[in-house]
Amino acid sequence: MVPHLITALTGPINELEQRILDTTPAIERWFRLEWMEHTPPFYSAVDLRNAGFKLAPVDTNLFPAGWNHLTPQMMPLAVQAAMAAIEKICPEARNLLVVPESHITDPAYLASLLQLKRIFYQAGLNVRFGSLNPEIKAPTEVPLADGEMLMLEPLIRSDRRLGLKDFDPCTILLNNDLSAGIPGILEDLHEQYLLPPLHAGWSVRRKSRHFKAYEEITKRFGKLLGIDPWLIHPLFAQCEDVNLAEGQGIECLSTQVDALLGRIRRKYKEYGINEKPFVVIKPDNSTDGTGITTVHDAKELASLSQLSVGKGGQPLSEFILQEGVLTHERVGGAVAEPVVYMMDRYVVGGFYRVNAGRGTDENLNAPGASFAPLAFSDSGRLPQYGEKPGSSGPNRFYMYGVVARLAMLAASYELEATDPDAEVYD
Repeated sequence: MVPHLITALTGPINELEQRILDTTPAIERWFRLEWMEHTPPFYSAVDLRNAGFKLAPVDTNLFPAGWNHLTPQMMPLAVQAAMAAIEKICPEARNLLVVPESHITDPAYLASLLQLKRIFYQAGLNVRFGSLNPEIKAPTEVPLADGEMLMLEPLIRSDRRLGLKDFDPCTILLNNDLSAGIPGILEDLHEQYLLPPLHAGWSVRRKSRHFKAYEEITKRFGKLLGIDPWLIHPLFAQCEDVNLAEGQGIECLSTQVDALLGRIRRKYKEYGINEKPFVVIKPDNSTDGTGITTVHDAKELASLSQLSVGKGGQPLSEFILQEGVLTHERVGGAVAEPVVYMMDRYVVGGFYRVNAGRGTDENLNAPGASFAPLAFSDSGRLPQYGEKPGSSGPNRFYMYGVVARLAMLAASYELEATDPDAEVYD
């Protein structure tokens, strides 16, 4: 199932789309071989930016919310993918415990949790929600905007298992990115599957590590397609030990911004791109949209007090500096970017993040964002070969799905590299 194309673009992105369509058998075989060697994240969502001259992921979320934005037509794919994922992990599973974010106030997030419950219920699992919030001491009903209720229950920990009263799950699904650290109640579970694993949380995970893995993957994938990996990869750098409140690390940020802008300018010159390059500075260990800023010149770093704290007021000291990728997508005249959702190794759907208050060079995951469901075509559920590039929604979404799966593969490499239980060979 694939959406109608909302924004038709011309130029190099159509050439990339055609190359991907022409190489589909080789691409799918390449992914198939990769998944024989690597385990995909249990679920993921990838933010893409389509500049018209390049298409690149700018963020990969391993604890995705936003499931409520998937259309009803996407649900069968999500349910099938959920079945496949659970069968690989715990085929006899009867119960699924979902651990959400600790402090739930956003109605949209509650709706996302309810959608996750529907997906796994239809996949054959009893689903209940266990909260890490110490204020939840008894089963507590939380009202949703549409009048439905979501039940949050206090977690119960035994020596080796985690569950709820009268509920012993085989599998525990984290929908909490662990930005505040790893709670002890989740550690040392030897008889249950915890998905994603604890080292997928932001107490361990770093965007720079992810994009380093992605860079290596795009080099190999670029050879397969015969393209410059830059067309699907955002250049990046990183800075550590930064304390903007005390002026520490400004030199690193300034030097790296200058160097990165220079690399982008050379690429723009190579491809005849008449755009002003920019750099997006993000916390290296956060994904909720806070602490992100756009700069076109290192001189703009002088007034970046907003980079001092991230999600939950956590102090920020590590940053990734990422090549800014313009978005020329539009929904209703507003700037938009596609977000692709995956479960196991399968693309299950997506939507456009829209933000009328932001420009083409700005972060859209910010106040004022809305979401446009991707409409589906009854006739086109797979790539439509022979269609003119840029004219087919299925073809465009297939290209988006290919690049999103590359980011998902990078996440699997990343998790393998940080797995504390991985066997190390000399």
